[in-house]
Amino acid sequence: MIYAATFDEATERARTVHVNGRDYFLREYVGAAPVRGTYVDGNEANDNGQPQGFLVDQPSDAITKPHFHEHNQFQVFVDGGGSMGKKAATPIGVHYAGAHTPYGPITAGSDGIRYFTLRQRWDPGAKYMPAMRDKLQRGRQRHGLAANVAELSVDELAALDQVTVDTIIAPESDAMQALIYSVPPGQSTQALDPAESGGQYWLVLAGQLERQGKRYDRLSIWFVTEDEAPINIAGGDTGVQVLVMQFPQIA
Repeated sequence: MIYAATFDEATERARTVHVNGRDYFLREYVGAAPVRGTYVDGNEANDNGQPQGFLVDQPSDAITKPHFHEHNQFQVFVDGGGSMGKKAATPIGVHYAGAHTPYGPITAGSDGIRYFTLRQRWDPGAKYMPAMRDKLQRGRQRHGLAANVAELSVDELAALDQVTVDTIIAPESDAMQALIYSVPPGQSTQALDPAESGGQYWLVLAGQLERQGKRYDRLSIWFVTEDEAPINIAGGDTGVQVLVMQFPQIA
């Protein structure tokens, strides 16, 4: 199965969420976005069994305190600026945090910061540290930020003469990884096989993807389940640059 949405479609499902005294703007792409900024006991009852992907506009100088989630996630910083912990978080930055891995704070700069939060499962809400340390489960805890990932301009994409594949997060033993495919106009390439994974998020960085006659432009999202056959990425008339983020299988 492929869950897909454009920026405009997600904006139609946007709403405001109150987080640590500030209003954050969430665009809902895949599944159901959070209804509040923190975990509430019993919220697990709302689990719809779907992946969860949304775009966050965090307002200027707002701070998302250190916390963790129950499920693996990628975050992609696409506009504005700020920091993730002690590291700069600027476009394009790709962050991975495994389930039950504390990370943060996420601090927005003076112009705010915009980032995708992309989970392979619906999550019951942020568990802030140290207050919710008792809910933290030990396991394979890991997180890291790949910064300064190159995003092609329209002209650079049109000028490409061959397909390139760049490793953003190197593959780990459980198949978690992130790659960028840059495909010139009129060319195509086969994407990473989702089999033996826990699904993949695809984020269009430049150009357009096409599926079933519909075009997905910059900041469109696909979630590709592990039972899908490998997909050809076609450059079409404009070429396309796609960030593919692959999850490990859910135990």
